[in-house]
Amino acid sequence: MSEALLTATNLGVKRGDRWLIKDVNMALQMGQITTVIGPNGAGKSTLVRSLLKLINTTTGSINSIKGLRIGYMPQKLKLQETLPLSVARFLDLGRHKQHPLSPNLWHDLLHECRVEKLLAQPMQQLSGGETQRVLLLRALLRKPHLLVLDEPVQGVDVTGQVALYDLIGQVRDILGCGILMVSHDLHLVMAATDEVICLNQHICCSGHPEQVSQDPAFTDLFGPQSGGNLALYNHQHNHHHTSHGDIIDGQHHEDCDHG
Repeated sequence: MSEALLTATNLGVKRGDRWLIKDVNMALQMGQITTVIGPNGAGKSTLVRSLLKLINTTTGSINSIKGLRIGYMPQKLKLQETLPLSVARFLDLGRHKQHPLSPNLWHDLLHECRVEKLLAQPMQQLSGGETQRVLLLRALLRKPHLLVLDEPVQGVDVTGQVALYDLIGQVRDILGCGILMVSHDLHLVMAATDEVICLNQHICCSGHPEQVSQDPAFTDLFGPQSGGNLALYNHQHNHHHTSHGDIIDGQHHEDCDHG
């Protein structure tokens, strides 16, 4: 396996007496989609901000390849209603001058994201799905090695969510970049990712979706219907973990809703 784009080792963030995340070990690979799932308050945003080095960590280390370029797509975009900003201008502000996209690649991504007909529209008049596609395209303008997507289907209906996940896979194929995606939705993510990491302050389980979904430990965590169409599921902490998230016994129990 080639060198990881970014590696986190024993990563922990503590605020006061509370660990927001603890003992997180993960590696993000070129060409691989890795998705972090977990309930509200699980530390997903803290993990992303740590990996992007936007906040200080309490323990552990983060290492990346030299010259790593990261494209970031936020959960949502807030713009003043009176701000005169077209889609074309918004995208132009995000262009990377040192590593510009080639005209052919720009055309391909513009087409895949279905933004050609939106360029003249004001950003404030876009639908939820249109806004997310524009935000994704803007994150790609950096020609990233690693694309970080924080709840990319936020505010999009189910049909649009499926289309966005398909688009994310197409983008990975075009650029060959690694993708780190954050989501609280299990059933769609399982079909749209190469590796799933379940986070609830620590890593509860991780692996390839097919392997994880057939693992008895996964069934214990998410219930017998975990491979089905569930938007809400129980994550039962009736076990302890090693620092790598491996289950070693079944003594502690805590229920938390994901969805």
